[in-house]
Amino acid sequence: MKSIVEQLAMYSCYHRDSRNITTHMLGIPLIVIALASLLGRPEWAVSSLVVTPALIIAVIGGIYYLLLDMMLGVLMAVFLGLCVWAGAEIAALETSTWLITGVGLFVVGWVLQFIGHAYEGRKPAFVDDIMGLAIGPLFIVAEIVFLLGLRKSLYREVEHKVRQQ
Repeated sequence: MKSIVEQLAMYSCYHRDSRNITTHMLGIPLIVIALASLLGRPEWAVSSLVVTPALIIAVIGGIYYLLLDMMLGVLMAVFLGLCVWAGAEIAALETSTWLITGVGLFVVGWVLQFIGHAYEGRKPAFVDDIMGLAIGPLFIVAEIVFLLGLRKSLYREVEHKVRQQ
């Protein structure tokens, strides 16, 4: 398994333009909420817990992020939890509204991604490494953490690795 530095550096190489990063700050959450809503059905009752495909994927993703980095993993678990909650709210809507909303959020999110990559002048990271799809949400959480002046040593390690690539 690649380290947190390797994963963030790989993804960062494709995201150097601030306009691209900005479009990702909105686009990626829209995509994650869209997926959570579209995977918010069916529901299975397991004891007092309602389980959906979205919840299963979020738990697996959360474990992966925690293995990469405990602090960012906790933040990712919170982010994923909020997205699953929002997705469940959308999934509870009438079927046509659920589908239109979920697909609409998905399309708008991806349009923003591709606008950002037009600014960047570079293809999305997932084209070269499918893990870019899983690292995208982690990247925006890490960028916010870095913007807040936190995890400076991690930021320096990632930037050093980007310069080496």
